[in-house]
Amino acid sequence: MSVMSPRTTSRPASRPSSRPSSRPASRPGQASGTLRVPGLDWVLLLATLALVVMGTLLIWSATATRAELTGGDPDAYLRKQLVNVAIGLVLMVAVVATDHRWVRILAPLAYLASVGGLVMVLVAGSTVNGSRSWIQLGSMSIQPSELAKLAVVIGMALVVAERTERRWGRGVGSLEVVAMLAIAGVPAVLILLQPDLGTMLVLSATVFGVLAIAGAGRRWLVGLTLGAVVGAVGAVSAGVLKPYQVDRFLAFTNPGLDPRGAGYNVEQARIAVGNGGLFGQGLFDGSQTRSGFVPEQHTDFIFTVAGEELGLLGSGLMILLLAVVIWRALTISARAGDLFGRVAAAGIACWWGFQAFQNIGMCLGIMPVTGVPLPFVSYGGSSLFAGMLALGLLQNIHLRSAGAVPSRLLATARPAAR
Repeated sequence: MSVMSPRTTSRPASRPSSRPSSRPASRPGQASGTLRVPGLDWVLLLATLALVVMGTLLIWSATATRAELTGGDPDAYLRKQLVNVAIGLVLMVAVVATDHRWVRILAPLAYLASVGGLVMVLVAGSTVNGSRSWIQLGSMSIQPSELAKLAVVIGMALVVAERTERRWGRGVGSLEVVAMLAIAGVPAVLILLQPDLGTMLVLSATVFGVLAIAGAGRRWLVGLTLGAVVGAVGAVSAGVLKPYQVDRFLAFTNPGLDPRGAGYNVEQARIAVGNGGLFGQGLFDGSQTRSGFVPEQHTDFIFTVAGEELGLLGSGLMILLLAVVIWRALTISARAGDLFGRVAAAGIACWWGFQAFQNIGMCLGIMPVTGVPLPFVSYGGSSLFAGMLALGLLQNIHLRSAGAVPSRLLATARPAAR
C-alpha cells in the first residue's frame, strides 16, 4: 500500500463562511475603521457658548434695575439678547453647513455688502455717543462696522489666496500686500468718517495681524507701524479727532484730571471691579451695578459687572474662556489645508484677541476708553452676529481641513492586491 506524501495531500477548497462579519464595513473617507472624519471643534464651540451664557446673565443683571433703559421691565434686555443669541446660532449653523467652495465664492459679496452698509450709515445712519455708526431697522439697530471686521478678514484672505495660488505658491509679494491694504482701506476710510475710533483701532490691529500671518515682508510691517504712529500724531496735531476723543485719551493718561467728565467712566469702572474682591458680591447684587454708576455697563463696560459680581475668580474664568477661543482659532489656522483658511482663521483670532484686550483693558484703566464690545459677552446684535458668523467660518475651515483623509493613509489601509 502506498503512502501519500504530506506535500501532495489534497485539501478541500475552503468555502466562504456563512457567518456575518463582526467588523462593520468601512465608510467612504474612513479607512478600515481606523480613520474617522472628525466633527466640530467642540472645545471652541463649548467655550464660546459658555461666554454667551455668561454674557446674557451679566446683561440681565446690568439692566434689571435700570428703569430708564428697560421702561420698567427688568427682563426687557434679557429677552432682546436671547433673540440675538437665537439669530446668531442660526447664522453660525448656516455658515457651518455651507460648502467650502461657496464660502470663497460668497466672500466678495459679503465684502461688498459690508461696504454698502458703511456707506448707508453715512447717508441715513443715526448718531449714538458722538459716532454715526447705526442703521435703524424698525425696533432693531444694526452697526455695519462690526460686520465689516469679518468682511475685511475674509476679503484679505481671499485676495492673498487667489493671487498666491495663481503665482504657483511663490509667496506674498508687494502686489499682494498692496491689494490686501486696498481691501482694508475702503472700510477703514468709511469707519473714520463716522468717526468710530475704537473700531478703527481693532481693524488696524487685525489688518496688521493678517499681513504678518500671510507672510508680508518685515519692511512692510515696520513701515506700516511707523506710518500709523505718524498718522496718529498728525491727526491729533491737525485737530482731526473730536474733542471728546481727545478728552478720553487725556483721561487715560491721568484719570484724576476730570473725574466728573472724561475720567468718570474709568474711575467708576475701577471702583466696580475693585468691589468684587476674590469671590464677588454675587450675581444681581453688585452695589455699583445696581446703582447704575457705570455708564454703558451692559455694552462696553460689561466686564465691570463680572468683576464686581463674580469677583476675581469669575472674571478670571471669563478671560480664560476668551483665551481658549483664541487658542482654538489659532490651532485651526495652523491645521488649515489651504491658504485662505489659514489666513482667515488667524485674522479672526487677531480680531477677537485685540478687541478683548482693548475692552478689558479700558475697564481696568490700562487702555483708553474707545467703546468696543467684549466678544460674545457684551449686549448687541451686530457684535454677536459678526462673532457667530466668524465662529461658523472657523468650524467650516476645521471640518474641511480635518475631514480630508491623506491619500498615503488610504493607500496603507487598502488590502494588498493578490
